[in-house]
Amino acid sequence: MKTQYYTATSIDGYIADDQNSLNWLFQFGQIKSMQEDYPHFIKQVGAAAMGSTTYEWVIEQEEMLEHPEKWPYEIPTWVFSSRELPTVDGANIKFVNGDVVPVHSDMAKAAGDKNIWLIGGGDLVGQFYENGILDEIILSVAPVMLGSGAPLLPRKITSPPLKLIDVQKHEDVFATLTYMVQKETQN
Repeated sequence: MKTQYYTATSIDGYIADDQNSLNWLFQFGQIKSMQEDYPHFIKQVGAAAMGSTTYEWVIEQEEMLEHPEKWPYEIPTWVFSSRELPTVDGANIKFVNGDVVPVHSDMAKAAGDKNIWLIGGGDLVGQFYENGILDEIILSVAPVMLGSGAPLLPRKITSPPLKLIDVQKHEDVFATLTYMVQKETQN
């Protein structure tokens, strides 16, 4: 079982623009050589976590409150928030706040022998990293520069550095980079 941060990013390290939009990413549509990536990834996931901004974006983007059948995850999903948020009817969502360590333990039990997906945002993922419970970062890098927005992972990771374990090129457009988080000493 691995705890993985799987996301798309701009070259300059943003997961959303300064308007919290992903239109910069959606402009590419379906990339043929990437069509099997997500289905392959999600088959290996048994639990997920996201921050409140990501959750609210998903609800708004897909009109989840009006159409709860569109909830995209069959797996149990933990939403970290210090605020009360609306619930999507029928979705397996657990709202939590505070320390990520005990929640990660619950997620690991729910995931069984499958992986845990940290959907976003970067600050939440940073908390998992700081507690030594982030194992892998999988980035689909889009050929755009946003200049500002929601940072990929607003943490300093220098020693030990991440270890590159896989690189894939997709149609002269995207690169998927997979990094292992080395855990000897984290700064």
